[in-house]
Amino acid sequence: MSPCEVLPAQPVVSTFPSGFQQLLNEFSVTQNGFLPESVPLQRLPNPYYEPWETLIQDVSKLIEDGALREKVDQLPVLSTSFLHTEAEQRRAYVVLSFLANGYVWGGKTAAQVLPPPLTLPLLAVSSLLGLPPIATYAAFNLWNFSTTHPDTSFRSLDAVFSQHTFTGTLDESWFYSVSIAIEASGAHVIPTLISALDCASRGDFPSATLALESFISSAKHLETFLDRMDEKCDPEVFYHKIRPFLAGSKNMENAGLPQGVFYDEGEGKGEWRQLRGGSNGQSSLIQFFDVVLGVEHASNGGDGKGGVSFHEEVRGYMPRAHREFLEHVGSVFPGGMRGVLEQAKKERGELAMGKEECECVAAFQRATEQLAAFRGRHLQMVTRYIIIPARQAAARAQKEEKGVVNLATTPSAMRVTGDEHVAKVELTGTGGTALLPFLKESRDETIRAGEICR
Repeated sequence: MSPCEVLPAQPVVSTFPSGFQQLLNEFSVTQNGFLPESVPLQRLPNPYYEPWETLIQDVSKLIEDGALREKVDQLPVLSTSFLHTEAEQRRAYVVLSFLANGYVWGGKTAAQVLPPPLTLPLLAVSSLLGLPPIATYAAFNLWNFSTTHPDTSFRSLDAVFSQHTFTGTLDESWFYSVSIAIEASGAHVIPTLISALDCASRGDFPSATLALESFISSAKHLETFLDRMDEKCDPEVFYHKIRPFLAGSKNMENAGLPQGVFYDEGEGKGEWRQLRGGSNGQSSLIQFFDVVLGVEHASNGGDGKGGVSFHEEVRGYMPRAHREFLEHVGSVFPGGMRGVLEQAKKERGELAMGKEECECVAAFQRATEQLAAFRGRHLQMVTRYIIIPARQAAARAQKEEKGVVNLATTPSAMRVTGDEHVAKVELTGTGGTALLPFLKESRDETIRAGEICR
C-alpha cells in the first residue's frame, strides 16, 4: 500500500506502512494502543511474593477494617530480583502502588511515612519501569484489568473490569473501566493519525484529510464512554469514597501531607517526596492526540510556578516506552499537523493554497474542535462527580465536626456564602492541580491550536 493511504479503522498488522509495526513494537504500543496486548497478570507466579498477593486480594476489606497499615508494617522486605518479565514487573508495580496509596489514605488522617516493606520494592520496580513510586494512571487503568471473556475486545465497557479497587465497589471498578474502554477504542486511531501526519508532510492532503475525518469520528465515539459513567458509578460514592485514594502527595498540605510522604528505606535512610496522584492527564492516548494535532499546553496546573507545563511534567508519570513514543513522534513532526499546515501556507501563501490544502486545513480545525469537545464533556463529568458533591460537602461541613481528613473533606478553600448556603470551593485534583482552571485552560488551548491555521 502507499505510505499515504488512510489506514482502516481496525488495522491489521500487515496493512501498516513499511517499518510502522516495528516502530510500534519498539515503544510498546500494541493493537490495543497503550494497553497491553493481552490481559495483565492477575497474580505473580512466584510464591515468594505471596505476602504481597495476600494483602492485595483483601485490600478493600483491610482498609474498611482499619487494619491495612498494621498488616503492611508486618510484611517482610522482599527483593524484586525474582520478577523476571516486564509483565511481572507491571504486576508488582500495581500491587505495591495500590498498597502504598491504601496505606497513606486508609485512615482518619494521612500516613506521612511509607514503611520499608513497601518503600524498598516500590522504588526498585518503579525504577525498572521508568515510573514514579506512586499509584499512577498506569497502575489504576492500563495494568489493572481483566475481562469477562478472554476473547472479548477491551473496547467493550461491559466486558472489562478492574482487578483491584480500594473500596470493593462496582462504582470504582466501573470508573476505571471507562478509561480502559476509551484507551482500547482509541487504539486504532494511533496509526491513522501518524498516517495523516506522514501524508500531509508529503503533500498528499486528500489522504491526510480522510485520516483526520476518521479521527473526528472516533473522537466522537470516545465521548459516548464518558456519557456512560453514571450507569454504574454514583457521584457521591466516587467523591467521598473513591477519589481520596487516588490522591498523590503534592499540594496536599490541607489533606494532611504538609511535606509530602517520607519514603523510609530503613537504617536511617529515606526521602520526603511530593508526587502527583493518578489522573487522566497521564493518559498517553490523549497526549498523543495533542502531539499529532500540535496542541500546545502552557498551564502549570495551578502550581504558581514557571517552567514546564503540567502536561509535559506528567509524561514522567507514564510508562517509559510510551513517554519515549510521544517524544519520538513530536521530534519527527515538530508542531504536529498544525506545524505541517502552517509550513504549507508559508511556502504557498494563503491565497495560493489549493482546494486540497484548504480542505485539509478545515479538517484539522474540525479535529481540534472535536478534541476540545471531548475535553468539554470531561469538564461536564467533573462538575457532576466533583464540583457538585464538593459544594454539598462544604455546606454540610459548616454544621458538622471534623472527622476523616483527606481530599474529599479538605479542598484547598471552602466557605459558605449567603443565606442559600452555597459553597464556594476551590478544588485540588488528584494530580495536585487547581482543578477547574486547569481543565478549562486545557480545553481552550486545544481550541486555539485550530485557530492558528485560520
